Amino acid sequence: MSMAKITLKGHEVNTNSEIVSAGSAAPDFLLVDSDLNDVNLASFEGKNKILSIVPSLDTPICQKSTLIFNDKVSNLDDTVMLIVSSDLPFAMKRFCSSESLDNVLPVSMMRSRNFAKDYGVLLVDGPLSGITTRAIVTISKDNKILHSELVSEIANEPNYQAALDSIKA
Repeated sequence: MSMAKITLKGHEVNTNSEIVSAGSAAPDFLLVDSDLNDVNLASFEGKNKILSIVPSLDTPICQKSTLIFNDKVSNLDDTVMLIVSSDLPFAMKRFCSSESLDNVLPVSMMRSRNFAKDYGVLLVDGPLSGITTRAIVTISKDNKILHSELVSEIANEPNYQAALDSIKA
């Protein structure tokens, strides 16, 4: 399986494989919510899912993109906005509470890195090796990938509009 090459502040880094592609079935996942409950695809049955995959909510761009998505998804019906990171659920909940974010659901990979591997977003080298790169994946109500974006420079923001448009289409 080929790796995707991206950059972190201009320095090349690699992911474990290519990101999941539009049209394919969404891999199931095991993530942990703010109350330490396991969640998977079935937890969000009947909803569109937008996954904002970020390295850490302790970084400015991850925080900014989460704030922007919280605002932009407020008027989307039947859609859940997941913020996926390697952060502990406690830290993610603290950030979302302090910013009064109620349209996003922070979920952690604390129990498994399989999500990152299966979605092709696990960094395998560089200073952030072992956590995710920045990416967006949108998933339909019937768990098909609608859109995916591997942000080519980790320090950049994702294309918010492309992700939102894929849900509205």
